Amino acid sequence: MNNQKQRMINDMKKKRRNRQRFGVLLILTVLAILLMFIIRFSYIVIGGKVSDVNLSSQTQSLYENSRIDKASRGTIYDDSNQPIAEDTTNYSVYAVLSKTYVGANHKPLYVTDKRKVAKVIGDAIGMKENKVYDTLNAKKGTFQVEFGNSGKNLSLETKNKINSAGLSGIYFTKTQARLYPNGVFASHLIGVTKTTEKTGDSKLSGVMGLELAFNKQLSGTDGLKEVQKDSYGYQLPNSKTKTKTVENGSNIYTTIDTKLQTYLETTLTQVQKKYNPKSMNVVVMNAKNGKILAGSQRPTFNADTKSGISKMWRNTLIEDSYEPGSTMKVFTMAAAIENGAYNENATYKSGVLKVGTKMVPDWNTSGWGLITYREGFARSSNVGMAKLEQIMGPNAWLEYIKKFGFLKSTNLGLASEANGSIEFQYPIEQADTAFGQGINVTTMQMMQGFTAFANNGKMIKPTLVDKIVDPNTGKTTYQAKTTSMGQVIKKSTSQEVLSMMQDVIYKDYGTGNAFKIDGYKLAAKTGTAQIANSDGTGYLTGDANYVFSVVGMAPAKDPKYVIYVTMKQPQNMQGTTGNDILAQVFNPLMKRTLEEDSSTALSSSKTNVMVADVKGSKTSSAKSTLNEQNLDVAVIGNGRTIANQYPAAGATVLSGRKVLLVTDGEMVMPDLTGWSKSDAVNAAEIMKLNITTTGSGYVSEQSIKANTVVKKSTTVKLTLK
Repeated sequence: MNNQKQRMINDMKKKRRNRQRFGVLLILTVLAILLMFIIRFSYIVIGGKVSDVNLSSQTQSLYENSRIDKASRGTIYDDSNQPIAEDTTNYSVYAVLSKTYVGANHKPLYVTDKRKVAKVIGDAIGMKENKVYDTLNAKKGTFQVEFGNSGKNLSLETKNKINSAGLSGIYFTKTQARLYPNGVFASHLIGVTKTTEKTGDSKLSGVMGLELAFNKQLSGTDGLKEVQKDSYGYQLPNSKTKTKTVENGSNIYTTIDTKLQTYLETTLTQVQKKYNPKSMNVVVMNAKNGKILAGSQRPTFNADTKSGISKMWRNTLIEDSYEPGSTMKVFTMAAAIENGAYNENATYKSGVLKVGTKMVPDWNTSGWGLITYREGFARSSNVGMAKLEQIMGPNAWLEYIKKFGFLKSTNLGLASEANGSIEFQYPIEQADTAFGQGINVTTMQMMQGFTAFANNGKMIKPTLVDKIVDPNTGKTTYQAKTTSMGQVIKKSTSQEVLSMMQDVIYKDYGTGNAFKIDGYKLAAKTGTAQIANSDGTGYLTGDANYVFSVVGMAPAKDPKYVIYVTMKQPQNMQGTTGNDILAQVFNPLMKRTLEEDSSTALSSSKTNVMVADVKGSKTSSAKSTLNEQNLDVAVIGNGRTIANQYPAAGATVLSGRKVLLVTDGEMVMPDLTGWSKSDAVNAAEIMKLNITTTGSGYVSEQSIKANTVVKKSTTVKLTLK
């Protein structure tokens, strides 16, 4: 009985143990399955793929097929329809390290040979092999790694080079990018873009120059096609197809001449390396229509590589204002002529002028004695311009400053264009502005003002964008037109100032002798502006502490092209002058500009000219008429009307011949410096003077100072060299 009971108890225990074992086995089985599910789920979450199939994309495709058509950013072209900024595709490389990332048949989709990857990637992206290898040995659990900026913005060529190595675990992401094929090329005018990320989508947006100013037109609008489908790929019943047509960005056609722009960049770089100025600005413009053919600055940057961009973000052609110095005298002289303050026969004492308690000095403080205002212009006399301002009066002078477009933006169309400023409260400040100190201008304001002298007094607005075309329709949505800013001075005034600007180059006493170009006749004005101290209490001293500048127009008779060059504080002048440095940019650039336009070239040989009849004409009008015939005019006397002329009207002479005009006033000794002996003898005979000469060649000295009233039979002694 007891044995039977014991057996029953043992059987019950055995069954209990069996149930326990089964329960434990069941729990372990469930845990194992759960663990496998967790591992697989984690892999799917991280990798997003099963057997190389992207689950997110696959799940979405069961219900919806959505495609975004990326809009192409518009292309920026030069004036011959060649792209200077266009869309391209860049790639970023990354490496997957997680060994959970496998494909079909457990094929590794992660990096399996770190040494090989380090060598291939390092060579392709310009990164040290050891640094790439260190990046690949990231801490345990890292799913993927990137290679910093070196691994971004890679070209298709670089991507293909890496892919050709057959590396496991190396992948790329594609991004829209911008290509600037010319590198350093009007970089601040054209501008650059940046890539912005928004909800997983990358987009280019302009941050400078035309890229910024016309960002909306260039950007375009992405397209969209969205269709709801079932798991078999059929469109669901009663579902609607959503579509939005892609609209590519508009194309912008600029006025920039690639050949001139490239030549300018090369020339500027050479001068920058040699003389190391703190800054330089250059603009080439067709003065007849205002089109900017070339423009650049130093420092600048390579728009394609972005090299140098951190050193200078500002577009100094429009954003920086500065004191222009003596190139401002072009406008002062024009205003004085218009106002009636200028008398071509009047003289003044050069050297120093007292204005209130202050002094206005010429650059040659000893002066050149009594000289005419015309000679003062060619010599770049501050005293002469200050006296003209005093004769005009500050209100009249300020009116012309505004007429010429100063103190307000030219509205070129780019961001942050400056208005300029002026200090004009006190007499000394008013006098200073007449020779370009105490007034701040922009390069584009100066360019706009200069056009008045090339267009018979009519001022033309600068233009950088010629047209905008919508590529979706082929229609031109914007077409630039020549924009007149008004008739700011009379035709006769513009011609007289142009004649004076020729004196700057071709008179021996002119400050612009360095800017002569064989085969072409030019008009120019130089400038040397002082630079204010940082505390505003005065000006810097030293040979290099100036803004050196030159404006030149050609052909002088009827200018079509204007080139304006400014240079601030060359750090290595190498014993030369500011003008000599400027000439290394201006002269070859102007010559290249004129050579591209065969209509502007002068014959290398002289041409025959029939001298016009100017007897009885006003002196200023007579000079303009003969200057238009490419004759070298000299006036004898201080009268306002021409009484006689030599050679006589109707005579046939070679272009460039000196013509002597005798006025109805007192006989005044002309400046014979640089004259040939025969021309000087003719002048002496006309004035009935006795003449003696020593030496040979051209007149270098004269015993009677220029602009001195002389009487018959007076003896003048000339030294020739």
